[in-house]
Parts: sequence; C-alpha cells; structure tokens
Amino acid sequence: MTATYTFDVFSSLDGFGAAVGDWGGYWGKQGPELLDHRLGLYAGEQRMVLGANTYRAFAEMLAASTEQSEVRDPWVTRMVNLPATVVSNTLEGPLDWPHADLVRGDAVDAVARLKEASHVPLRSHGSLAMNRALMAAGLVDRVQVTIFPVITGQTGRSPIFAGAADFDLELIAHRTLDNHTQELVYRPTVHT
Repeated sequence: MTATYTFDVFSSLDGFGAAVGDWGGYWGKQGPELLDHRLGLYAGEQRMVLGANTYRAFAEMLAASTEQSEVRDPWVTRMVNLPATVVSNTLEGPLDWPHADLVRGDAVDAVARLKEASHVPLRSHGSLAMNRALMAAGLVDRVQVTIFPVITGQTGRSPIFAGAADFDLELIAHRTLDNHTQELVYRPTVHT
C-alpha cells in the first residue's frame, strides 16, 4: 500500500498562488475558522514534501519573522515541525528546517519511492512546478485548493496550473470557512 499524497495549495479565484502589492498574507482574508481548520489538517502524523523554491520561500519568510508575527500562525509552526523531504538538485545541506531531509534527483522518482516507503500520509503545500509534474505522473491522490475571495488580475503571480496536463477532477470534499473562503478537495485523473 502506498501513502496518500495531497497537493495543498492556496489560490485567488483567478488561479494565482501569490500576489504582489499590499495584499498581505492570505490576501488579507484569513479568519479564525480557516486558521483552526488548517491547524487541524496538520495535527496528525504526516510528512511534508517541498520543492526547492517553496522551501526557500518558507525559510526566508520564517527567518525574517518574529515569534509574534502572523507568519508564525500555529498551523505554520506545526507544518515546519513535521518531518519533511525537500527535493532539490540545487540546495546544499544542512537545511534550516527541523526534521528535513534533502533528496536529490528527479522529483517524480523521489516521490514515487517515498510513497512506497512512507507509513504516514504525504502533504505538499505549494511547490507548484514539482506538483504539476507529480500530477502528470499520477502520483497526486488529492488536490486540495483553498480559494480566497479575491481576483488578482493585475497583481497575481505564480499561476497554479499554468503548463499542467489536462485532468478530470472528482470532488470528494468541500467546505466554506469564515463565510467566504472555499476549500475544495479533488481526486485528479489525467484526461485522456
């Protein structure tokens, strides 16, 4: 039996994973229900899987923050303290991330091996390019998209599915958080 792999991503309504300008974290739309739900998602045993770019972004963001900063929400603190695998051919160890292993090589091969060996679910937050490749290889079991109520047509960056293969999606869960943020969980299948 292989471990379940969840691609967990935040998005604007128009499909961007980030924005420039004065939006702030979570596009300024985080609420207590979202933050509590996120902490619950990360409460159980699991292993994080990150690509080099997402690892760098998190490491820089955390290094620039203080313990009181909103960057250090309880769920982010929990995520950082989970066992993690960072897949990269460019990073050098040791990593500035507790409980993180650096794995070199092709992400598809590395995650396929990890899915076979892991006794806990795998989760990746962000890591867009890596997760698009993993989806195309059929290694992503769930795509969890949290859609914030914003359109970032002028300031949006990092289109989540740009260049991805075509997929059919089966909706397996959905919820509304803080009366305005949608979480959608899908089972992806490559469209043939």
